[in-house]
Amino acid sequence: MTLRAPRPDLTSIVTGASSGIGAEIARELARRGHGVTLVARRQGPLDELAAELGDRHGVRAEVVTADLTDIDARTAIATTLDERGLRGQVLVNNAGLSPLYGKLSEVTEELFDKIVALNLKGPYRLSSLIGERMAEGEGGSIINISSTAAANPAPKAEPYGAAKAGLNNLTRSFAF
Repeated sequence: MTLRAPRPDLTSIVTGASSGIGAEIARELARRGHGVTLVARRQGPLDELAAELGDRHGVRAEVVTADLTDIDARTAIATTLDERGLRGQVLVNNAGLSPLYGKLSEVTEELFDKIVALNLKGPYRLSSLIGERMAEGEGGSIINISSTAAANPAPKAEPYGAAKAGLNNLTRSFAF
């Protein structure tokens, strides 16, 4: 993917940035000189990563602590970017829950709702909010991180596989 040249008012929003794939994507974007907005539930790891990226690459590294299973928290991310004078150029929907939960009969309604909220509803809402702002400006890119579980469902991960399959279909619909 080709990105516009870095600018102080542009940011790449990475959810699930406190560890793993999200942190590595943020590191690569910063290495290329792009500002990043790191989003996750855990403040400490986000602050550490933001300091690392700012020190190592001299980029603007913002932190937004949010539980993406909460609709108000998802909506607040776009508002926070507006308040900080930032426009998204890339949105990486990476946040997710561990896929193994136990027998289907052991998955509570509350857990099922959290899995769907984080793996499907969150990316949908953020893509809508951030994507709308991208479309009003100079465009941008949305990257949804999925899983092989979307195409190859497995026992003890049924809700996860279903949510990721929905995410794949949602992502395909963006291309039209």
